[in-house]
Amino acid sequence: MNPDGGGSSSSPPPPSASRGAGAEAKEEERGGKQSTFADAVVAGSNAGRRWVRICQDTIGNGKAGTKIQCLKATSDALKEGKSVLIDRCNLEREQRADFVKLGSTLHVDVHAVALDLPAKVCISRAVSRKGHEGNLQGGKAALVVNRMLQKKETPLLTEGFSRIMSCNDDGDIKKAVDLYNALGPSDSLPSGIFCQKSKGPVQVGIMKFLKKGDTSTVEKSSGPKITLSETKPEQQKPLPKHEKVEEGMSCPMEIEKGLNDKNENEEHAKECDSGDVDSCTLAFPSISTADFQFDLDRASDIIVDTAADFLQKFDNITYIRLVLVDLSEKSRILSLVKEKASKKSIDCSRFFTFVGDITQLHTKGGLRCSVIANAANWRLKPGGGGVNAAIFSAAGESLHHATKKCADALRPGTSVVVPLPSISPLHQREGVTHVIHVLGPNMNPMRPDYLKNDYIKGSKILHEAYNSLFENFASIVRGHMGKQNEKLGPEMSASGGTSPNDTKMKREDSHGSERMKKHKLLPPIMTVKQQHECTKANMPNYHDKSITSSAAPNQAREGDTKKSGVVASKTWGSWAQALYELAMHPEKYKNTDSIMETSDEFIVLKDLYPKAKRHVLVISRTDGLDSLADVKKEHLPLLRRMHSAGVKWAQKFLEEDASLVFRLGYHSVPSMRQLHLHIISQDFDSTSLKNKKHWNSFTTPFFRDSVDVIEEIEQHGSATASSDEKILAMELRCHRCRSAHPNIPKLKSHIANCKSSFPSHLLQKNRLTSS
Repeated sequence: MNPDGGGSSSSPPPPSASRGAGAEAKEEERGGKQSTFADAVVAGSNAGRRWVRICQDTIGNGKAGTKIQCLKATSDALKEGKSVLIDRCNLEREQRADFVKLGSTLHVDVHAVALDLPAKVCISRAVSRKGHEGNLQGGKAALVVNRMLQKKETPLLTEGFSRIMSCNDDGDIKKAVDLYNALGPSDSLPSGIFCQKSKGPVQVGIMKFLKKGDTSTVEKSSGPKITLSETKPEQQKPLPKHEKVEEGMSCPMEIEKGLNDKNENEEHAKECDSGDVDSCTLAFPSISTADFQFDLDRASDIIVDTAADFLQKFDNITYIRLVLVDLSEKSRILSLVKEKASKKSIDCSRFFTFVGDITQLHTKGGLRCSVIANAANWRLKPGGGGVNAAIFSAAGESLHHATKKCADALRPGTSVVVPLPSISPLHQREGVTHVIHVLGPNMNPMRPDYLKNDYIKGSKILHEAYNSLFENFASIVRGHMGKQNEKLGPEMSASGGTSPNDTKMKREDSHGSERMKKHKLLPPIMTVKQQHECTKANMPNYHDKSITSSAAPNQAREGDTKKSGVVASKTWGSWAQALYELAMHPEKYKNTDSIMETSDEFIVLKDLYPKAKRHVLVISRTDGLDSLADVKKEHLPLLRRMHSAGVKWAQKFLEEDASLVFRLGYHSVPSMRQLHLHIISQDFDSTSLKNKKHWNSFTTPFFRDSVDVIEEIEQHGSATASSDEKILAMELRCHRCRSAHPNIPKLKSHIANCKSSFPSHLLQKNRLTSS
């Protein structure tokens, strides 16, 4: 277990990786021999590895201590290059998360050894033992162990473990002890799942290990291997019940807190989380480095850079994961990417490498990825070799037919999403719902589009290929989030349940103040007929289940929005009609000084409640364009002219104040009817910025950059957008350095002095306009 991570490359570790590993062992159930295991590893190590046991029952100067003390002791020991076994009660994912997070911070690998012994054996041992450090013995121990069985959760790779090993009897435990005893200071173990039962509960004892990694391996296994220094795909989000082998156990210290059952809404939310993890994971091979012979060192730079930029862009959606996959344990590209990702401090719970077959990630590796990428040929045909042949073969004829419906060919630097039919073996066996075909640059003179070793052009194309791949993946994620929101909404309404976040959102979103004031400043001028139509639209129609826009001008076009996956339907309140009325009848507002520019296609308007020093809107005058959900390819010329107008006004403002920086974009789900583009300076210095909703609507994926919207519509014919308004209730984070703050005043005080650069993804594609 070397400090550089449990790698499988044959290349030697760097000089700084000479120290021993750290390990963390966690007890899941009393009586499961976890303390015996820890003592045996510490006492029996004969290969030079330094092990330390940290026990919560004795950490307070021989007396029971706290989890915080265990975390500190673990951190100190790991920094000294020691291997650490944590002997404490950690039965549930939530309890384990802090230790997994510690591993991520210190760039160490995480192993789990599950002591899967029968419950009656554990109870018997707990009852009969004497002199237990935590004084848990006799009848009291039996009661505690029995109650623990109600809460225990089996370990999963998605928690952040790079290796999970199950011990089903005392013989297996001895083998595990011998395995860890034999590890030298620079040795590592293969990653993956080992000896785990396919069915049945993991009943007793989780021993979890944090180990500093390596680029060599000492144990052979046919299973897949995770090779990035910290493979924690889902450390911060507890996974849902339907991914559990059984409901887990609780430790004695947590019993009083954790015995109450979760309510129905919490259970449903957990189930949604599982879908989030699976549907927000992309497994992809290295593009162009095999048959197309692209230089591995250059390719690894591009992979790490584009992955880092993509994850930064979706910083607030923590369950988005990118997994680089290769078949070979000695893969040079995996080794390079792992090393460079570690140097850039990329969150290894969200970007990691995996050794295994990309068509068997779930069945052979225990890793669920609903989206996989294919290094395709330009004809999008089966055949050839490598990944392309493997994916087409595993998916069957249905993938070939589905691909034909989506595209006939690819040009280098582009990708195409193909929804995988449910009849496909790959869908049924592995849970893959989408395949993204991607084509990179070719440096092989025997293949089409040979670039003659022009790496300037080749690198540009490879950048474009990965950006296209990740953006298409993002489109799938947004679509999934929209469907989850639609699914959750009716069920919550039917149950009558309202979460604290929902209540808070409603409180922050009360339109009786600011929005109504804006509406009064731009009062809608409506004819009697229009008023009558609006009244009818807000009343139930017992004669016709579908209300058209002509009969209901304040009703969003339900069919279009359903297609977009953003919202099922939207009714605009009277206050939300102000921008629509202004766009349709600007001549009625000619006396206001808020209108800065008027044309046949759009109006430029000062935001009446600006969220920054400079904040203006470019409002479309096209009837029927209520929001992004209504935008199609035929509207691209309009969007480009709106964008140009926004840039023009931003440059005018920069002539007045060169210190400003501007961003142009749309809200995913606007609160005001009529498509409008925001041009907003990034100082956010305004008394009108008052709450989380204001802040998060401009600094999270809820805000879609204008250049990205235009590009997406060019490629796919429509724009996807996150309709999950929970994003608006997320914690307050600085849009530059991403530091968290408890309230708006403290956030404003921080950003006024923050000198950090903008996130790297905003510095590309002219997403920011400055002097």
